[in-house]
Amino acid sequence: MDILTWTYIIVGLTFALYIGIAIWSRAGSTKEFYVAGGSVSPLANGMATAADWMSAASFISMAGLISFMGYDGSVYLMGWTGGYVLLALLLAPYLRKFGKFTVPDFVGDRYYSKTARLVAVVCAIFISFTYVAGQMRGVGIVFSRFLEVQIGTGVVIGMIIVLFYAVLGGMKGITYTQVAQYCVLIFAYMVPAIFISMMLTGNPIPQLGLGGTLQDGTYLLDKLDGLLTELGFAAYTDGSKATIDVFFITAALMVGTAGLPHVIVRFFTVPRVKDARKSAGYALVFIAILYTTAPAVGAFGMYNMLNTTVNKPIDSMPQWVNNWQQTKLIGIDDKNGDGRVQYVKDPARNELMIDKDIMVLANPEIARLPNWVIALVAAGGLAAALSTAAGLLLVISTSIAHDLLKKSVMPAISEKQELIAARIAATIAVVIAGYFGINPPGFVAEVVAFAFGLAAASFFPVIIMGIFSTRMNKQGAIWGMVVGMVFTISYISYFKFVNPEINTSENWFLNISPEGIGTLGMILNFIVSFTISRFTPAPPARIQDLVEDIRIPRGAGTATIHH
Repeated sequence: MDILTWTYIIVGLTFALYIGIAIWSRAGSTKEFYVAGGSVSPLANGMATAADWMSAASFISMAGLISFMGYDGSVYLMGWTGGYVLLALLLAPYLRKFGKFTVPDFVGDRYYSKTARLVAVVCAIFISFTYVAGQMRGVGIVFSRFLEVQIGTGVVIGMIIVLFYAVLGGMKGITYTQVAQYCVLIFAYMVPAIFISMMLTGNPIPQLGLGGTLQDGTYLLDKLDGLLTELGFAAYTDGSKATIDVFFITAALMVGTAGLPHVIVRFFTVPRVKDARKSAGYALVFIAILYTTAPAVGAFGMYNMLNTTVNKPIDSMPQWVNNWQQTKLIGIDDKNGDGRVQYVKDPARNELMIDKDIMVLANPEIARLPNWVIALVAAGGLAAALSTAAGLLLVISTSIAHDLLKKSVMPAISEKQELIAARIAATIAVVIAGYFGINPPGFVAEVVAFAFGLAAASFFPVIIMGIFSTRMNKQGAIWGMVVGMVFTISYISYFKFVNPEINTSENWFLNISPEGIGTLGMILNFIVSFTISRFTPAPPARIQDLVEDIRIPRGAGTATIHH
């Protein structure tokens, strides 16, 4: 059977499974819609968290970044994995004990202020939209290649599917769908990685294959270094980024992670605080399986790509190049007219253009794996993008229905009306996200990195000081969030949209790239909120008692909505 038939069968079966689960686990109450009724087992929640966490950026884009950036791509690995540890140890158990569904809910109650809640709602919606645009773009890329439709059409198909199970099932539907999606995405990531590791190095474990030897006896990484330096690129195992920038990007991804609204909500779907810690541990194991394999997948992909295209005749390119050329994500332009592909660092002479986002998806085709494996990767890419998109849409709809309408604008609405509002908000959010997926502001991992920077600059200081400082008050929280967010958005917009031509390390402030500026925004947020809270009245006694109480691990009740 050809790739298209296999893709229709495997993707069709996985979609039928997701929609079936959504219908089976429809949400009947706001508690089921927001936190799945608080009844999910730690193991299932660990899988769902891992699927929520590993978005299209992890599945599609991260190994692609590592393929092209080599050693420098490791900042994404360190930042995203480290951030998860930070979240599990420093934040999740305390927020779970506080009993709040959403970050704006925590901010509103902890800082006893509607203004603080509103600022948090705006930040949550802004971060979630930036992030969901990257997921929709990932869905579009998968559909455009494997179902042979336009990227725009692919995004629309993805929108319809997500809408169906996120709006119908709420958190309950999403949780069990994400368990299924985790199984699909990890299987789809590991099968080709194991195949290619066996073919290149004879070792079935990709993590060991990365440090293994090829058939001619040379080490894979030495061979890659040699191939790339011949073409004028930096060696694969050398880093070219400034150390300060590596530090700032890693920190922005780490603390941004800890402030990501859609992952924090996951810790409310289990019955007890102990289960929240357990599910965090399970999730880390499930996430590590993919994250430790990504460097190998990136290196194998780069090696195979160079071997099948560089200096080869243009009219006898392998089939995978012709397949991907139709999606316009690979381009060949014979500038010197010699009929061969030159792939070099100098843009004036380079004849091969490759979109970084396609490396993982094209990997099985480059290595000539069976058609069913290629179709499986397509299903895995969709599972990764859709699971995160669903989690984010839920955050947007909760922020609007629960935090904005119920807690600020129309406190008198009934639970049924709140549920309807949440579903309408999710529908509108899908449409806007789809628009950004068709007209993205960058490639998938880059867009996602911006979302993390914004989360780091706005939420992280407010949550940390809200848990660990009794002196932190509403004035400090509000001004801290505003300053951190405005500074970070301005810096990113200036270099990415206003003056993209000067987006080079010489012009950056202290050598810090737009991807890493969220860390500086976070430091500013800490300074501003700390200073202002020292010169304004202390929080009321009940809030100070509440903060003291949160830090005692025992005696946490179920997640409740305080009125």
